[in-house]
Amino acid sequence: MIFAVVLAGGQEERRAQPLRIDETLFPRVGEGDRAAFEQLYQLTERALYAYVLSIVKDPHDTVDIVHATYVKIRCCAHLYQPMGKPLAWMFTIARNLANSLLRQGARTRPQGEEMPEEAYISEPLDRIVLKAALERLEQSESQIILLHLVSGLKHREIAQDLGIPLATVLSRYHRGLKKLRKILLEGGGYDAR
Repeated sequence: MIFAVVLAGGQEERRAQPLRIDETLFPRVGEGDRAAFEQLYQLTERALYAYVLSIVKDPHDTVDIVHATYVKIRCCAHLYQPMGKPLAWMFTIARNLANSLLRQGARTRPQGEEMPEEAYISEPLDRIVLKAALERLEQSESQIILLHLVSGLKHREIAQDLGIPLATVLSRYHRGLKKLRKILLEGGGYDAR
């Protein structure tokens, strides 16, 4: 699907409903409500994964950071102050954990290691696009593309959660797609690993 969207210049099916996170989940999670935590996880896991992947650029580290983020959310949910931006709060936690990992230095992975199951990308052509986006685009471009195409967030939601203007999100998205299309059509030398 991602490969087709990139080649089509960004024309894809729209998700029916925007991501709506009930902010009352956080106090319930803070009180140990497993059902609330599960609901929060189900609503946000793809968006959080896409966001972290755009920062660390390694699917395995991303899975580790996403798991650590949910542990931190579970421990700190009682501190959440409703402001209408719950995903932005979660992104802040994830970004801090990702930056901490990056400061520790790069990990070495065996060559040819497959993406973990949690990568949400199963099609080989989509893996090529993902790899190209992570390696060749600016972080801000790959972040918006991943949040939109992998997690299904609408551009307006991305703008709100990242705290940037909608016009900036749209221009980075289209600029990134244009670069990816060029890379793919020129045979960017990628394999599907």
